[in-house]
Amino acid sequence: MPSFTFEVCANSVESCMAAQAGGAHRVELCAGIPEGGTTPSPGEIAVAREVLESCRLHVIIRPRGGDFLYSPTERRIMLKDIDYARRAGADGVVLGCLTAEGDIDVPFVQELMEAAQGMSVTFHRAFDVCRNPQEALEEIISLGCQRVLTSGQQPTAEQGIPLLKELERQAAGRITLLAGCGVNEGNIARIAKETGIHEFHFSARENIPSLMKHRNNNVSMGGTVHIDEYTRPVTTESRVRRTIEGISNAEF
Repeated sequence: MPSFTFEVCANSVESCMAAQAGGAHRVELCAGIPEGGTTPSPGEIAVAREVLESCRLHVIIRPRGGDFLYSPTERRIMLKDIDYARRAGADGVVLGCLTAEGDIDVPFVQELMEAAQGMSVTFHRAFDVCRNPQEALEEIISLGCQRVLTSGQQPTAEQGIPLLKELERQAAGRITLLAGCGVNEGNIARIAKETGIHEFHFSARENIPSLMKHRNNNVSMGGTVHIDEYTRPVTTESRVRRTIEGISNAEF
């Protein structure tokens, strides 16, 4: 049986604790999950560091949702967020940025890498919207990132199996591919078998109903964007375990 590493995309300290209890090796702590993940608050990072003992803590460095072309002000914010994550005791950071042409912004990623020196660095799914994934992978390797999180430039990692397999061959052990987006207990074994990838990123979330007794469903805190305020998506220990078992019980 190959050796696998499991990372949980955690949207809260509560999710971090469930990931650790369920057997994850690492968490990526994010806020703004509907936007694809944004930098969590200092308090969230600090408390996550306090509660995580057997699980490594990585923090996403992304000042907003949307594209990955950042302004000078946003770049200053990202550098300060990396500095805070380091001082808070994070084991790693998750980052990425592109040029307007869809290539890796090599000079700025290099600046971010220097700021993150001593921490593990994952290049996130900005990779999945870059112009040329093969060329981008070589640049990310040359920059010294430890891994790249990717769904194979498809909506889910399962759909991205053909490119994931190609990129795993291209990487040839020089960088770790972290397969993520839509990875679950029903497809993790297939993705592993068909790509040869050994690290997986998943959320293992379930919808938890609110304990509120009084409810006003006519008001949405998101204004025109309706989000159910009386349901919370949270990582659960049981689903983390089921996802890990989905590959642990498979034959290789």
